[in-house]
Amino acid sequence: MSRVFATFFFIGYLRPAPGTWGALAALPFLWALHELGSLHLPVEMGGPLVLGVALILTFYGGLWATRDMTAGTDEKDPSEIVIDEVVGQGIAILPVSIGAAFVGADVLALYPGWIVGFVAFRLFDIWKPWIIGRVDRRGDAMGVMLDDVIAGVFAALTVVVAAALWHMTLLV
Repeated sequence: MSRVFATFFFIGYLRPAPGTWGALAALPFLWALHELGSLHLPVEMGGPLVLGVALILTFYGGLWATRDMTAGTDEKDPSEIVIDEVVGQGIAILPVSIGAAFVGADVLALYPGWIVGFVAFRLFDIWKPWIIGRVDRRGDAMGVMLDDVIAGVFAALTVVVAAALWHMTLLV
């Protein structure tokens, strides 16, 4: 079970670039979570709420699965473990979910945010600047998960800045 979860239903075994495949496979999952919350909760922010709770649960599930898969091995961050990319990608897309809920738009109508979130997350995850790289070097399951969480936060901030710049140019 931990292997299925950690590899996000075996997506982590795709080559080349399993992290990119994991982040890409996360997108329909994130859309479905947003839609689930939007359609089935009576609150306007149901999509982001369901998405946020799912990301927290996925983080802790990923921590468990990563610990289980790496126990007794020398490799502490196997490339097939991509559940961390799913969480990081979800954090990067969270502002898009919030924006769509706030204005009552279809979350897919905000597709530029999806694109910026995906590209920014992959860049931060691969580049690993500053604290992302420091956390990645921990060499434990928490480091595996947290470096992508922080990359997701940086990507989410990039999405917010890109959206603000785009909307400022529309107003001028």
